[in-house]
Amino acid sequence: MSARLRDKYTKDVVPALKKEFGYKNVMAVPKIQKADELARITGQKPVTRRSKKSIAAFKVRKGQPVGTMVTLRGERMWEFLDRLMTIALPRVRDFKGVSPKGFDGRGNYTLGLKDQLLFPEIDYMKVDKARGMNVSVVTTAKTDEEARKLLQFIGMPFRQN
Repeated sequence: MSARLRDKYTKDVVPALKKEFGYKNVMAVPKIQKADELARITGQKPVTRRSKKSIAAFKVRKGQPVGTMVTLRGERMWEFLDRLMTIALPRVRDFKGVSPKGFDGRGNYTLGLKDQLLFPEIDYMKVDKARGMNVSVVTTAKTDEEARKLLQFIGMPFRQN
């Protein structure tokens, strides 16, 4: 079974990006490398991240667990991005699109989600509190403009200004 989104990338997005930016070689076309997320949603065990230093104002000590993360690549990454764009994001209340300001200047995109209930895998009855998450999409694009076009062609619903 192959990811629906990856097939769209190879058939539609690559030729469109080649035409847009005038790439001579297919290998020069930007591609997505990895996407960050969590266990039930991703089907992969998350890694616990610990604090690097103590911060008294936040009541955090050095080495205390402060969050979890998952790095998705390949098949799981494509499946997750597909579910994020087609199922989870449209379930956001008053959704008008994701912010086009989430680029870091090096062709990577990050967006924040307010709670985990957007994903159908999460059982509403088992949730004790809403936990937000950041989803980072790391691409091989050199500029934000190339990355924006890549994500647009894949189907990321950017907000219109």
